[in-house]
Amino acid sequence: MADSIVPRTRTADVPDGRSSAFAGVLIGVAIMAAVDEIVFHQLLAWHHFYDRSTPSVALLSDGLLHAAEVIALVGGFFWFADLRRRRALSDRLAWGGFLLGAGGFQLFDGLIDHKVLRLHQIRYGVHLVPYDVVWNVAGSVLLLAGVAVVWWSRSRQPGDGPR
Repeated sequence: MADSIVPRTRTADVPDGRSSAFAGVLIGVAIMAAVDEIVFHQLLAWHHFYDRSTPSVALLSDGLLHAAEVIALVGGFFWFADLRRRRALSDRLAWGGFLLGAGGFQLFDGLIDHKVLRLHQIRYGVHLVPYDVVWNVAGSVLLLAGVAVVWWSRSRQPGDGPR
């Protein structure tokens, strides 16, 4: 009777690659959003998330970005910890997902937020092309590195070595 009351924890024999990659993506997006917000919004004060309104709205938009990044970071690490606890974490796929998330966030920010929606620019009062090139190339490098790690990890057989 006592056995029916106590919840049983599942242990995985095989890594959950999809969940490992998605947990990594969530953490990667959150970390890159935090780097963007801390470095470019706060320390350098180059822009806010939404610069097309009043300073109060700009500050509010930064606060909302910060809240979203913290929620994503906490959720991603809880997911990561659960996978690890169940021995279902694929380290390689989590790292690949992290790079995909970080690069994806940076490219989305550089192309969609900066150029399509024009929510803000990287910096004001300067020639933007060098900043845009560096930002988007760095995002592309992270994204391609993530694709390479995920592809390499998924192409390996389960018995080929440590996770």
